[in-house]
Amino acid sequence: MEVDIAPQFGAELKDGFKSVNAWVSGGIAWLDDIQQFYRERSAIEKEYSAKLSALAKKYYEKKARKVSSLSVGDTPTVTPGSLESASMTTWGVQLSTLESRASEHDQFAGALVSQLADPLKTLATKYEELRKLHGDYAAKLEKERDSQYAELRKQKGKYDSVCQEVENRRKKSDSAFDHGKSKARNAFEQQQVEMRNIKNTYIISINVTNKQKEMYYHEYVPELLDSLQDLSETRVNKLNSIWSLAASIEAQTLSRSTEYMKHLSAEIPRNNPLLDSMMFVRHNAGGWQEPGDFQFEPSPVWLDDGSIAVDDSASTFLRNVLTKTKASLGEYRRELDKKRKEVENAKTVRRNIREGKDKRDEVDVVRAVFAIQEAMHDIERQKVSAEVEVSTITSVVGDLSIGARNHNFKSQTFKIPTNCDLCGDRIWGLSAKGFDCRDCGYTCHSKCEMKVPADCPGEQTKEEKKKLKEERQKSTHTITSSNGAATGSQQDMPRLGRSDTVNSMNTLSSGYSTTAHRSISGGMSPTMEDPPPVEKKAPAPAPGARRNRIVAPPPAQYIKDDDDLPPPTPKGAEVKGRMLYGYEANGEGELTVPEGRDVAILEPDGRSYANLSPMFQILLGATLTNDYTDAGWMKVRAGSKEGLVPSSYVEVLTATPPTTASTFSSSNRPDSTYSASSASTTNLHAAVAGKKKGPAVAPKRGAKKLKYVEALYDYTAQSEAEHSMAEGDRFVLINMDAGDGWADVEKDGVVRSVPANYIQQV
Repeated sequence: MEVDIAPQFGAELKDGFKSVNAWVSGGIAWLDDIQQFYRERSAIEKEYSAKLSALAKKYYEKKARKVSSLSVGDTPTVTPGSLESASMTTWGVQLSTLESRASEHDQFAGALVSQLADPLKTLATKYEELRKLHGDYAAKLEKERDSQYAELRKQKGKYDSVCQEVENRRKKSDSAFDHGKSKARNAFEQQQVEMRNIKNTYIISINVTNKQKEMYYHEYVPELLDSLQDLSETRVNKLNSIWSLAASIEAQTLSRSTEYMKHLSAEIPRNNPLLDSMMFVRHNAGGWQEPGDFQFEPSPVWLDDGSIAVDDSASTFLRNVLTKTKASLGEYRRELDKKRKEVENAKTVRRNIREGKDKRDEVDVVRAVFAIQEAMHDIERQKVSAEVEVSTITSVVGDLSIGARNHNFKSQTFKIPTNCDLCGDRIWGLSAKGFDCRDCGYTCHSKCEMKVPADCPGEQTKEEKKKLKEERQKSTHTITSSNGAATGSQQDMPRLGRSDTVNSMNTLSSGYSTTAHRSISGGMSPTMEDPPPVEKKAPAPAPGARRNRIVAPPPAQYIKDDDDLPPPTPKGAEVKGRMLYGYEANGEGELTVPEGRDVAILEPDGRSYANLSPMFQILLGATLTNDYTDAGWMKVRAGSKEGLVPSSYVEVLTATPPTTASTFSSSNRPDSTYSASSASTTNLHAAVAGKKKGPAVAPKRGAKKLKYVEALYDYTAQSEAEHSMAEGDRFVLINMDAGDGWADVEKDGVVRSVPANYIQQV
């Protein structure tokens, strides 16, 4: 800032020495703060320099350990020697630049102390001494002024005293008598002369004091104030020069660092990504042979060649495959073209993002690209598979699909027993287990769909469909009879009788016949009467050899006539239950239900159906499928929500299908070891009365494949941690013998231990 008139402390401030002196003293003391600032800045720069050096050293060491792996890989086929990739060289330039900058910061730290902080400390000491000299001189001038003032007051006192003495002599002169009057008058006059001399001296002293005062306030003090002003301005000028030096030193440091960064910036563009790739390829290129094509491998038990079978049944199968594949090929191609366009659009967006033309997140776009590519690859694989299927078939047998009259099949649920028009067997299942032609009524298994000849007669009336059905069934039974298979008796038996279940019962677990007598050799007793049970002793250690279970035929009391069958469950009737414990869903398909909530049981415990023959399942409205609920779980509905809950958490309020099954047996029928109930009502109420915590839950089939074991001998539990067993009891295996002679098994949702040598896996 420019100043028009230079101020002068002496002319402006007059008697302002004290304030000026204090101000100048503060400015000199401030120099100490500035030099301390540079010292602290120096410490920071030194610390920063040390950290930069340590950082560069640390990553030099990391670079040395990884340079070979990052340059040519972990297992190069060519020894790399001392070479390093372009990227590693560029990284080395960055680390060396960091070291150079660390050195610059260290030099800058030294300059801050030697060229700035130390000179400032010296200047502060020097200026403080000069200020003190000004203070001492000002004190002397003030002392001289005060001395002159004191001399004037002394002269004033003398003048007052002599005036009083003149007055006294006058009074004596006036009161003197004749002979002393002359003497008194003479003394009075002499005293007046003395008074006039002292008066003159006093007046002279006044003039001298006034002059001294004038010189003090107009010459001595202003001169001193001007000298202090010069001292302050000299300090500021010197401070400016130090500040300029500080800026110059830092600018030089930054300039050298900038040169290092310019060099680094020039090196980075030289790091062409292709150089790294080329170096890696040259050090890893080796002999590679594409795996050979897969060839037909004949079965060791059925020697054959690799040619496609073209007999009549094989041609029918190939025609159906070709027809279905050609129908889907066009759709695959259209979908593939659509997905490819979506991928190209997404890649265009990604290029725009890299070029700064699009502000979207590249990660989200790449994620979308991969998702679309995954779907595209899935369709492309299906298209390629379809094209190869078509070309393979047509190259051998030509286009069999020309002139084919394919059936208009739809997936069908057969609620009543229905025969397959191809193989003649029953079509079991409640959930789309077969196919039905919309036009001619042809029915077949899902497994038989591709074997059906393409000879659909077209749309038929109801009577024509019925006639065709009879002809197909007769034709089917004729074929199967001639091949030594089932006869046409199935056609003559539209309804299953109770006596027909005897053979099916042979597939039941022997738990239904635990009282059947076994001979010592393991064969069946010749009688069908139930003899007294034979007491059997299990060995203390593991038995020497496990005996295979022999499945016994059902006892006579298990077989009843049709008249003894219970009435079927009315359609639409719901089985009710109540939650004994609250259950929180822990997995997919499970349902959260509070304690005490009434529920409708949609599917009972899987163990209730798993141990019934197909005939019993038909009579109970079930089918022999794997679609029943997992063992230990049942499907329920609470309100509008459906899901699985542990069977042991539910109290059944009305009869369930497994309970109905139990009515087939007589009152003296032994209890089945595969009871549908997972816990007795008594035990459940006891659990409710005690701690309101549900029993252990059996694992679902979706969690892992269950393994089962069967009891070889009777065993009585010795503690609450063990299960009691009767010979033939079946359990879910949790953990086989871990070396202590015990195995963990689950029954009715409870996991306990049993002797490992008392059971065998089934």
